[in-house]
Amino acid sequence: MSFLGGLRKFFDKEFAAEFLSTLILVLLGDGSVAQYKMLNKSAVEPFLSINIGYACAVTFGCYIAAGVSGAHMNPAVTIALAVVKKFKWNKVPKYITAQMLGGFFGALLVFITYVDRLLKSGDVVEEESFRGIFATYPHPDTTTGGQLLDQVVGTFLLMLIVCSLGDNNNSAPPKGVTPILVGGAVLSIGLSFGTSCGYAINPARDFAPRLATALLGYDHVFSADNYYFWIPIVGPIIGAILGAVTYLVFIEQPGISCIGQKGSDLDPSDIVNNANGASEIELGKTAA
Repeated sequence: MSFLGGLRKFFDKEFAAEFLSTLILVLLGDGSVAQYKMLNKSAVEPFLSINIGYACAVTFGCYIAAGVSGAHMNPAVTIALAVVKKFKWNKVPKYITAQMLGGFFGALLVFITYVDRLLKSGDVVEEESFRGIFATYPHPDTTTGGQLLDQVVGTFLLMLIVCSLGDNNNSAPPKGVTPILVGGAVLSIGLSFGTSCGYAINPARDFAPRLATALLGYDHVFSADNYYFWIPIVGPIIGAILGAVTYLVFIEQPGISCIGQKGSDLDPSDIVNNANGASEIELGKTAA
């Protein structure tokens, strides 16, 4: 047996796919935020660059993992699919663990890549503006209720669109196009709801990098803004469940799954083959 063949048998492919796709999501997404923070000191970079950066990050993450794991890249999506019986509950812990680890190491890679410029821009640990490269923080004019609603609405839209893109009995796009449209959904959400709370809409995109910044020494990453950290966890889960349930109740044809699945035991790779790999995709915030 070859060395590569041995490695392939050693790794759980679904775990590896979720880990790598979420890492790419955060690496490219938070990288776009880092560049924005660096250049915005001279006001030469628009916020739109973050919207585009995260849209591309989600798209490429989908292309990397859709054929193996379904490219959830988002614990909220994984949980929502399990709640509506489109995904096995016994796979949920594995998927969420992989997503969180991917988000964590993606954030670390952004930090390592930008550390020289961060050091030259001031105190890399203490300067509050730079912790926003890795996790989201709300606008000071928002309330706790408004922040939660922001995350619920953003993830509701994401999940509703993802379900529609994976529904072959509706207007599912041609094979290979779906990841681009999922990225477009993230772009649209960012353009519409991006500035109040940073449109995390993904616990792996927010909590995992937030944990990384805490370990790197950034202050108050969990206590800031009246302990805001729980909102990008709870809000996306509620929103994703509402989005999936809404599509199933109001749009999906009886007896036919919005993700091309006839039962909860269908493997994610089969979903990709049947629904162009779009239904279990994350999405992401996911942005910035």
